[in-house]
Amino acid sequence: MSNPAPITADSPFDFLINQPEGSPRAVLMLAHGAGAPMDSSFMERMASMLTDNGVVVVRFEFSYMARRRVDGKRRPAGRAERWTHHYFRAVEELLQGEDWNHAWDDLPLLIGGKSMGGRVAAMLACDEDLDLAVKGVVVFGYPFHPIGKSEPADWRLEPLEASLLPVLICQGERDDFGWWDEVNALELPPQVNLEWITDGSHDLGPTGKSEATMKSNLLHAAKLAADFAANPPVLEMDFGSDAQIDGLDEDDE
Repeated sequence: MSNPAPITADSPFDFLINQPEGSPRAVLMLAHGAGAPMDSSFMERMASMLTDNGVVVVRFEFSYMARRRVDGKRRPAGRAERWTHHYFRAVEELLQGEDWNHAWDDLPLLIGGKSMGGRVAAMLACDEDLDLAVKGVVVFGYPFHPIGKSEPADWRLEPLEASLLPVLICQGERDDFGWWDEVNALELPPQVNLEWITDGSHDLGPTGKSEATMKSNLLHAAKLAADFAANPPVLEMDFGSDAQIDGLDEDDE
């Protein structure tokens, strides 16, 4: 794996790129969760495991998080919908800017992220103006609903139902933003591929009583994501043109 460039704080599109040692299979752009930066422990470990599986990982920060690097002040993420345009611009800059390696031109490009970052990517996948180079979405810990709020009006299913791209969700079985029993009771749209991570919480980590470990769960999620990114499904579906995206409450990390 190549050494990523030093992180600076003067631009929300100051990309942090990890590349595999051998020939890459795909490029995956990842955004962080609401409360942790792009170089959090989870993001660092996942990026490393993805590159071990042949995926180029491109990370970036939303502006509120990038500003924290300048002044150290914590700021709330706010409503997830405000960051879709920011993610859209990040995709454009990656594809059109100097950070894009033309050796990647024939590789699948996917977008995604941790929790809120993944949810924003799912929202962006509903946009017909998104660059056609983007072939899918990968989410680690989708916030199906706010913690403690699981009434029908609280669920955040609209981005998944309206997605124009295939979506992979790696979800912990005991994620407080969507436990396995309540999510399995749903009829998710066919473009969504949901993979359960054994006894995982929102960061995919198991309890101490589980046979699974944090490492084994992250390795499993990274393998699933890498295989999905290298060969994203091709959708053969008709989508309604009047799908609306709402229910945009703030997520956790």
